[in-house]
Amino acid sequence: MILTGNSPVNQRLNMTRNPRINGQSLRRKRDANRPSARKRIFDTASELFYLKGIRAVGVETIAAEADTTKMSLYRNFPSKDELVAEWLREHDANFWKTWDAMASRHPKDPRRQIKAAFALLAKHVADPKARGCPMANTAVELTEKDHPARKVIEAHKAKLRSRLVQMCTQMEAPEPRLLADQLFLLMEGAQVTTQTLGVRGPARSIARAAKMLIDANLRAS
Repeated sequence: MILTGNSPVNQRLNMTRNPRINGQSLRRKRDANRPSARKRIFDTASELFYLKGIRAVGVETIAAEADTTKMSLYRNFPSKDELVAEWLREHDANFWKTWDAMASRHPKDPRRQIKAAFALLAKHVADPKARGCPMANTAVELTEKDHPARKVIEAHKAKLRSRLVQMCTQMEAPEPRLLADQLFLLMEGAQVTTQTLGVRGPARSIARAAKMLIDANLRAS
């Protein structure tokens, strides 16, 4: 058989004889499939912040785990503080995306919406890998009022409280703001207690506790 210079077989032979060309081709293919440095940094930081906390994780650790450099990190994020804030912004967006999807399954039925919300929370706190609420955890660590992440946390929690007030008002609770605050405290408390008493502690009763609280409030009307 005669092999021409343009045949696929001859091309493969040339690549085998020239490993530099072959290596460059494979490396380019791997690089094309690899997430960007920004995504690697963000995903790595998000996981480390949640599992280990903000103060325990330095930029050197994030860069090393993301297989990049500190210089690359600072090219993509102005500071560690901004990286923390960006992590919480994404959490906020995902939280409300899940919440709105849940609420849309029970239109004009605020009581079922609240029940569904607490069912989701019950599932979360039952997960041994969960470390509570990222917003609340971060708020405990970051005491500086001007920290960019504080604004994200405060806006998120204020919006959650407002949504609960709205739903309790729609349920025609006699004291909607009081009931909303009680439900809010249940949500916050359940996530905190999993960090001290584990998934077999009081948090496992969160859905039932919310139902009893709502029932008691509505009977009072």
